[in-house]
Amino acid sequence: MHPLYAKAAKLTEFVIGAAIEVHRDKGPGLVESIYEWCLLRELELRKLSATSQKTIAITYKGFTREEPLRFDVLVEGCLLVEAKSVERVMPIHKAQLLSYMKLMDVPLGLLINFHESKLTDGVSRLILPGADA
Repeated sequence: MHPLYAKAAKLTEFVIGAAIEVHRDKGPGLVESIYEWCLLRELELRKLSATSQKTIAITYKGFTREEPLRFDVLVEGCLLVEAKSVERVMPIHKAQLLSYMKLMDVPLGLLINFHESKLTDGVSRLILPGADA
């Protein structure tokens, strides 16, 4: 089991609650950057540590490179949130989140589509393969 899995699992309900609050206040149909910024502020109000950009080391066959990675929200260093505002979530959206989770070694991810009229219909929970075993 991933050492941060239990912590991330406990955080998911708090983060979804924060996203619901943002959605309740702003409604559907805005651009993703607005939801991302509001979610960061809501998490801050709830005393959770959250960031939206980070430089990470990318390794490939013995080579290493520092790369700035533009992800939406990393909560408490263990839960990655991808905010979307799209008509329909596509498989590539989930694949991108899983790729970021793998690069950053984050056990859990939430893909949240703020375009839905009922936010909970737009929430997908992704687990890094092997993180819960």
